[in-house]
Amino acid sequence: MFSTGQLIFGLLFFIAFVIVIGYQYRKDLRLHKRHYKGTVWILIAFIGFIAMIAAIKFIFM
Repeated sequence: MFSTGQLIFGLLFFIAFVIVIGYQYRKDLRLHKRHYKGTVWILIAFIGFIAMIAAIKFIFM
């Protein structure tokens, strides 16, 4: 399906991408902690809402 060169490129690209994203995240971590306080509650509410929709679907199915 993929040639050996494509697989090697894909693997190297993925590794480089993860390294760059990790570096940028660590660099901005202090800034994120200051500006995005309380966003965990929004995530919990969103997951709860999706779970509620799924529960309603399975109850009335």
